[in-house]
Amino acid sequence: MSAKDICATTICCVRKGKMTAIAGDGQVTFGKSVIMKNNAKKLRKLRDGKVLVGFAGGATDGITLVSKLEAELEKHDGKLLQSCVELSKNWRGDKVLRELDAMMIVADKDSMFIVAGNGDVVEPENDVVAIGSGGNFAYSAALALLQTDSKLNALEIARKSLEIAGQICVYTNNNISSEVIE
Repeated sequence: MSAKDICATTICCVRKGKMTAIAGDGQVTFGKSVIMKNNAKKLRKLRDGKVLVGFAGGATDGITLVSKLEAELEKHDGKLLQSCVELSKNWRGDKVLRELDAMMIVADKDSMFIVAGNGDVVEPENDVVAIGSGGNFAYSAALALLQTDSKLNALEIARKSLEIAGQICVYTNNNISSEVIE
């Protein structure tokens, strides 16, 4: 079994009002036809609950990157953009880290980013971002819910978006976990 055999998950982050929420499904898939686990936790809170992180891709790779991000946040006194840029530079430039097969969403109360191993640190144009196998489905659902006169808050939108993605994407289930910062 290699990391390339583990299919990604779905993570969605939404900001609405003073709330930022991140939601992720629990499915881990081996190859294209076997569900290995239904209740994986792919979300973390860092910096005493001030930073939300979700990862898609290889589980060990994602956990390793969360640990590296945590070190960067400590090194840069919690400055999120600077920490994400430094993580991305190290990830791309280090011979061992470069092989990690994962992607991350990182958010605090003011900003959110996608961080990828190719050197990308992308801040979304809207207050929603999603990654993983069902990322485009979750992104579309969240954007639609956010742009309507929906009475749903950020957490409800993030979770509903994962539910919708789970109805479409075979690599996304409805065992949803979530985290919030306000």
